[in-house]
Amino acid sequence: MNLHALRLFHVIAETGSVTRAAELMRISQPAITAQVKKFEKELSLTLLKPQGRGVALTPAGETMAMLANRLFAVEKQIEQYAEEYAAGTKGHIQIAATYLPAHFLMPSWIAKFKRQYEQVEMNITTTNSSGALHMLQHAEVDLAIYGGLPEAYPDSIATEHLFQDELWFVVAPGNRYANQHISLDEMMQEPFVMREEGSSTRERLLSLCRTYNAPLPRITLQFNGLHEAIQAVIAGYGANFVSSLVVREYVERGELCRVHVQGIHLRNTIAICTRKDEPLSAAAANWIALVRQNPYRIKP
Repeated sequence: MNLHALRLFHVIAETGSVTRAAELMRISQPAITAQVKKFEKELSLTLLKPQGRGVALTPAGETMAMLANRLFAVEKQIEQYAEEYAAGTKGHIQIAATYLPAHFLMPSWIAKFKRQYEQVEMNITTTNSSGALHMLQHAEVDLAIYGGLPEAYPDSIATEHLFQDELWFVVAPGNRYANQHISLDEMMQEPFVMREEGSSTRERLLSLCRTYNAPLPRITLQFNGLHEAIQAVIAGYGANFVSSLVVREYVERGELCRVHVQGIHLRNTIAICTRKDEPLSAAAANWIALVRQNPYRIKP
C-alpha cells in the first residue's frame, strides 16, 4: 500500500478540502488529485465523491479515514517516543551494583534521577564485584557501580572513579582490640566475619595479608549479605574489614569500635564502569551525569 498516498487522503479527510490539503502538503492540486485517484484504483475503493465545489467521503472513505487516523496517531507516538528516548527522558537502564554502592549510594541517586526522569525504567541487580563485572562484560547490564580496587578492572571495561572511602577493621566495644593500635599479625589472631568469596573487600584483606607476609585471616563465619556480617560483629563475635561508609554510623553510636592496625591505610574506590568503545543510551548517559554531580564524599 502506498503510505504517501494514504497520507494525502488523510489530510484531505481532515481538512475536507483538496485545495487546503494541497497547500498543507505543498504539492499542486492536480498532483494530489491524481495520486489519490491512483490510490483508489490500487485499493479498488472509491474514497471521495464530489460535493458542491469540494469533495466528501464515501462510506468506504469514512472507514478508511478512521483507520488512517489511528495509523498516523501511532506514527506520532513513535516519533515522540524516539525523541524522548534520544533525549533520555524515556528508556530502560540496567545496572549492576556491588553491595556497598547498592545499599549506601544508589537509593539517593535513584531518588534524584527518578524525580527528573520519572518515565525511565530502572533495574538494579545487587551482586559481588566479580558478578557485577561479569554481567557488564556479557552485556547483561548497561553499566556497573563498583566498589573495589582499580587494578581489578578488566581491559575491556572503562572506569570513572567517583571518590574513595577508607577501609576499617572493626570489632564490638567489648573486644580486646577495640580502639587499640596493634600490628597486622595481632589483628589476624581474631576470627573474621566476612561476606562470600568474590567480595572485593574480602579479596582486599587476603591480598593485604599476602603483601605483608601476615597470617591469612581465619574467616570462621560467612554471610552472603554485609548487613548480617556487621550485625554478628555488633553482637560480639569476631572482627570485620569493611568500608567506612558501611560502619561509620555504628562507630559514631558506639555499637562498633575501630581497630587501628599500624601501617595499614587502605582505601576503597567507588567507580562507574562501562564497556569500552560502546555508546550509552541517552537515559544511561543522563544517569551517569547525575551521579557525577551528586557523588557521596566522606567528611574529613
